[in-house]
Amino acid sequence: MFKLNNKLIVASAALVLSSTLAFAGSSPYNGKKDALDGGMTYPRANGVETAYRYNTQPMKKLNYGRVPTKNELAAWDVDMMPDGTGFPEGSGSVEEGDALYEAQCASCHGEFGAGGKGYPTLAGGSVDSLKNQRTCPGKDAPKRTFGSYWPQVSTFMWYIRDAMPYANPKSFTNDQLYAMTAYMLAANEIKIDGEELDDEYVLDREKLMKVKMPNRDGFYPNIDGPNGVENVRKFFANPKNYGAVGTRCMKDCGKEKVMRIGMEITNVVPPYSTVRDLPPETTTGAKSEAEKMYDTSCAVCHKTDAMGAPAVGDHDAWATVMKQGIDKVNHNSINGIGGMPPKGGAMDLTDQQVKDIVKFMVESSK
Repeated sequence: MFKLNNKLIVASAALVLSSTLAFAGSSPYNGKKDALDGGMTYPRANGVETAYRYNTQPMKKLNYGRVPTKNELAAWDVDMMPDGTGFPEGSGSVEEGDALYEAQCASCHGEFGAGGKGYPTLAGGSVDSLKNQRTCPGKDAPKRTFGSYWPQVSTFMWYIRDAMPYANPKSFTNDQLYAMTAYMLAANEIKIDGEELDDEYVLDREKLMKVKMPNRDGFYPNIDGPNGVENVRKFFANPKNYGAVGTRCMKDCGKEKVMRIGMEITNVVPPYSTVRDLPPETTTGAKSEAEKMYDTSCAVCHKTDAMGAPAVGDHDAWATVMKQGIDKVNHNSINGIGGMPPKGGAMDLTDQQVKDIVKFMVESSK
């Protein structure tokens, strides 16, 4: 009986194995279930096997898509080029741009584009200062602004169209784009066809194409084409091109006086402490829900005044804010104002939660 059972087992195993091989041979994938993890393997070339089936279909008949339509290309190709490509139709005056800048941009970029609060300075500077090295005593450090550094006005208009204002990008109309650009050109005292841009000056597509930025020809020489390498060599052969005085120093350098910061920044809120001891542990209990939400969503701007927002604990700053009344403060906090986006960017907060956070900040600053 034992021998019979063995014969039955062997016969059954052989039948299963032959069926499996027959199925594998007839499979369109021609794979074998012999991977260590129980998966399939498939033959490639020269006896090599892989975990994926090799695609033997002819490549000529594969569909790689279709040619985009003119409308699809137009929606995607939105560059603004120096030759006027992509400039929209519209117009705007310097005066209109002034009002728009004051409402949408001054909170970050400062009055008249003078900079501040960690955001780029847009006005001022000079092309001549760009060649000054920071180690040159008696000379101003390079000041790269829109007026002194940017070579093309088209870059500025394209950027503010796609990325500004910070809290609501792509919200400017074509007329507002021209007005904002006109104002910044006027703030940098850039003329168009020799004409100064006063408040009544209206900028449009035709006039924009005539703008020549002061630093258009101030960048490195053309590195493209067959003469690119030689152009670079000629440029660096003249030390005056990059602000050096006299001949280039090749050894024992660093003898010139270096300007160093002589004053420490101390006018911060809250003021720096000179105490070196760890602060005592307080027993005020657990934080309120409003304080927790403040730590998560608002402290990044309101912990100090570095971002231009009133710092929690600054009595004078919050006293000025509260002159508007709590209803107006709550409204601005919920809907956004200046460089502050609605709800500080924490759109998951409810209106009531925002009001609770405002109440916490006001009471913590009394």
